[in-house]
Amino acid sequence: MNTETDLSKNIDMPEPVERALLQRIDKDRIELPVLPQVAGRVMALSSDPSADAARLSALIHQDQALAAHILRIANSPAYMPRTPIMSLQHAVAMLGVSQLSEIAVTISLKSGTVHVPGHDAEIQQLWRHALASGAYAKEIARLRRYNVESAYLCGLLHAVGKPVVLKTVTAIAAELRITLRPDAIRAFIDSYHSRIGILIATEWALPSQVAEAIAYYWVYEQAPSHRHEAMMTCLADRLATYVLVPESFNDSTLRDHSVFADLNLYPDDVDTLLGLKDKVLCLVDTMTL
Repeated sequence: MNTETDLSKNIDMPEPVERALLQRIDKDRIELPVLPQVAGRVMALSSDPSADAARLSALIHQDQALAAHILRIANSPAYMPRTPIMSLQHAVAMLGVSQLSEIAVTISLKSGTVHVPGHDAEIQQLWRHALASGAYAKEIARLRRYNVESAYLCGLLHAVGKPVVLKTVTAIAAELRITLRPDAIRAFIDSYHSRIGILIATEWALPSQVAEAIAYYWVYEQAPSHRHEAMMTCLADRLATYVLVPESFNDSTLRDHSVFADLNLYPDDVDTLLGLKDKVLCLVDTMTL
């Protein structure tokens, strides 16, 4: 599924479905996903200056399935360990607390993925887009010397509302016995995912920079406090779309966005980011399995 586009401006969203969606939003009747317990605890631990590797390992050890999954990911080509990683302690030593936290949060969030019967392919595509956006946000932050871990979370979660919009509008359409065309579903997602995402950010008590990235990444100039995070997320979203859905826009259209200048990125920097395509896709494939 494509990411944010101007599609919603040109597609007719069935009025009864949109009216019912707005009523559910206004009356707080949207079924929001629950933040996986481990993901929330790892995020809190990651932002705690006193956190150490032992506390992170102990937390992950509480979920043996998660621990096994983390070791498999840590040993994948995406992270390229020089020697096989045999334990979480070894993973911490090889990857560091920040990278291990990133893997743990990502896997935990995937376990809580929203399921929408009949739309498995779209949910999978949204998850791949989230992973690619997180990976690119991290690389942009590294290039601009910003907080890499924070940027990753902004990229990973910036479109967290999309699967919830998909689930909600398809449920409403089924109740009203209205058949939604794929382009109408995409228009609903593009039009309402930030609004639903803000509700999720509040429910999950996400860090303020992540909440602003969700709310303003597409209009980053309006971000009140965390404009750089919103800008980096905007670019990460755009790059993720470019590598995952190449037919969305060509190279010149990609480079023609004002976010490059606003982030003070030069053509060589853009080439560097585009040169990371294989690395990003490898990470996406690893985390999707």
